[in-house]
Amino acid sequence: MPDSPAALAYATDNCTIGRTMSVLGERWTFVVIREVANGIRRFDDMRRHTGMPRQVLTDRLALLVDHDILRRVPYREAGQRERHEYRLTEKGFELFPLMVAVAAWGDRHYADEAGPPVAFEHRGCGAPVEVVVRCAQGHALDEPRDIAARPGPGIKPFEG
Repeated sequence: MPDSPAALAYATDNCTIGRTMSVLGERWTFVVIREVANGIRRFDDMRRHTGMPRQVLTDRLALLVDHDILRRVPYREAGQRERHEYRLTEKGFELFPLMVAVAAWGDRHYADEAGPPVAFEHRGCGAPVEVVVRCAQGHALDEPRDIAARPGPGIKPFEG
């Protein structure tokens, strides 16, 4: 019988990846974050631009506000009732490296023949932006197999 993976000894009920995906893992959630990051902040504009069903957009916006990823900012057009637009919070801005990494992966595997539809660049100099994984000693980790998961301080034993 082959050796069991060490990870089988540990519980997953407090896994931060699982908790994160419970917020971000549904397709439309990250689409909403993309829209707001690209400056599309109003409900009707988002719905029209993405084709997202009204209730789905309502639910995703509420979820992201509840998790302090977006904040609601009131506005009023002349003769209209008060409405809200959505802005990224600091917690929301922290998702930019994830968005760049997901886009880079998608560009490699799912871009149209013409190439990627969006390029991320540094506002300061115009150079392309890339996500680099480094260890605490400063070594760039170019190979995913050079990364190992180890038990962290919050690990709990699996009791199943």
